[in-house]
Amino acid sequence: MTPTESFISHLIELRDRLLRIVIGFFVVFVLFFPFANQIYALLAAPLLSQLPAGGQMIATAVTTPFFVPLKVAMMAAFVVSLPHTLYQLWAFVAPGLYAHEKRFMVPMIVASTLLFLSGMAFAYYLVFPVIFGFIVGSAPIGVAVMTDIGNYLDFVLTLFMAFGLAFEVPIAVVMAVRFGWVSRKALQEARGYVIVGAFVIGAIFTPPDIISQFMLAVPMWLLYELGIIVSKFTQRAEPKILPPA
Repeated sequence: MTPTESFISHLIELRDRLLRIVIGFFVVFVLFFPFANQIYALLAAPLLSQLPAGGQMIATAVTTPFFVPLKVAMMAAFVVSLPHTLYQLWAFVAPGLYAHEKRFMVPMIVASTLLFLSGMAFAYYLVFPVIFGFIVGSAPIGVAVMTDIGNYLDFVLTLFMAFGLAFEVPIAVVMAVRFGWVSRKALQEARGYVIVGAFVIGAIFTPPDIISQFMLAVPMWLLYELGIIVSKFTQRAEPKILPPA
């Protein structure tokens, strides 16, 4: 096979994999679409549970009541179809990897997916109640908290992404050590900078209450430490240098 034919075959393979990803996402979305309002109600539950009796959310645009639940259904479909998406991407790149690379990457992909979903679950079940309790409790007397559903969706998606990526820290650490980009000793010495950076990120992506900032920064730091520990067992063995004869 000539280089041109090989390149074209790879493009065809990539097209087929991307098409399967789109089809998988679309199938799940079609299944979720009839339940879009119920899915949004589930997403809005952490805020609604903090509002006073009779409190509710509002829609300030004409099309918002339709498009916001639609976006939520798309987000849910993306999360549910993520294993299928990752499998298709893996099936595309796997033939070009060595056996030892496959043995390393498979658990990394699985762990990465589980950690991202764990970050989202951590945000939903533990962080959201704290954040929304702080926001509602900070409202001045006589001010009713009535959040627009579109703004609420943007806010929670930002937090989902922040916590999902924060929980990917051990994967980044393990891969950096595995591929020789940085040594474990250098990561240990950079611990102080990482802690400061974690709190800076927490201050940027969470409201100005110290509790929610800690709830993002502390897990990032602990997961960084976990990554250093795990990297000890996954780093490449140093080649032995034989003494001169």
